[in-house]
Amino acid sequence: MNTVTPKGPGSLSDRIAVLVKALRSEVPDCLASGAIDMATGMLLAVETVDNHPQEVLDLLAAATLDIFQGRNVTMIEDIWKERRGVRTDRHYFQEILVNSDNLTHLFIRTESRDDVVVVAVCRKSVNVGMLFAQARRVLKDTGPL
Repeated sequence: MNTVTPKGPGSLSDRIAVLVKALRSEVPDCLASGAIDMATGMLLAVETVDNHPQEVLDLLAAATLDIFQGRNVTMIEDIWKERRGVRTDRHYFQEILVNSDNLTHLFIRTESRDDVVVVAVCRKSVNVGMLFAQARRVLKDTGPL
């Protein structure tokens, strides 16, 4: 596979754009990929095989924010960290897989910036093991944001 790596200098938005493009092209059965800023809930970059209306893309960003940082999710994270004696600001949930009727969505919090979550939207027929393996590889290969 032909991985583009933004390991050198460049703006954050350039590195995110390269990451999102690599996810879209290298994750199996990937129809769309994107990056969401968890501080603002805004979509930072997107790559799709189709033209989707902006309101659909905005809903994906809002749903991502709610999935990772909604009130109940943060409450669960805090309880689990407390019970396990974890004393860190690091979020407990790092990856979340969501299946809909037709699609599989993989949401991954980036390691170098936990305020950025990337998503790969794939056909429901995707091999989930390969989806995780390839998405993790792309994140590792593109380096820190």
